[in-house]
Amino acid sequence: EKEEVVVKTIEMKAFATGEVITLAEVNDGVFSAGIMGDGFAILPENNIIYSPVNGTITVMMQESRHACGLQLENGAEILLHVGLDTVAMNGDGFEYLVKEGQKVSAGTPLIKFDKEKIKAAGYVDTTVCVITEPGKMENVKFVTGVHAVAKETTVATVE
Repeated sequence: EKEEVVVKTIEMKAFATGEVITLAEVNDGVFSAGIMGDGFAILPENNIIYSPVNGTITVMMQESRHACGLQLENGAEILLHVGLDTVAMNGDGFEYLVKEGQKVSAGTPLIKFDKEKIKAAGYVDTTVCVITEPGKMENVKFVTGVHAVAKETTVATVE
């Protein structure tokens, strides 16, 4: 008997409303070079980052509250990072809406941030999503060069 292999495609939804860009367009040495992993970014128009997938919160930066990591059901891990160099703000203008170890669904609010405080501190709020651990992910396709709507627009597909 043949074993049937069922390939389950995961759709990653936009974690914010805004223009979806490639990592190369982020203009940050670490992210643009793909050192942290492959991914994409959104120029956010809103001030809340939502989970793009179902998963578990695995990484939180308690001091700065500017980023969080999620592990997907397939073992892959992603990192959502609000702004460039915003770690230097030491959490001022950032608020976590979830806890480490919490299971979340796509669309769950994760981080609230103050766009004006980020700008006033001299930073940009470009928000990056990188796949830090691919796990069993294959054939990842990013959808960039589009205007995405938070929780609605598919910005990546993974098999």
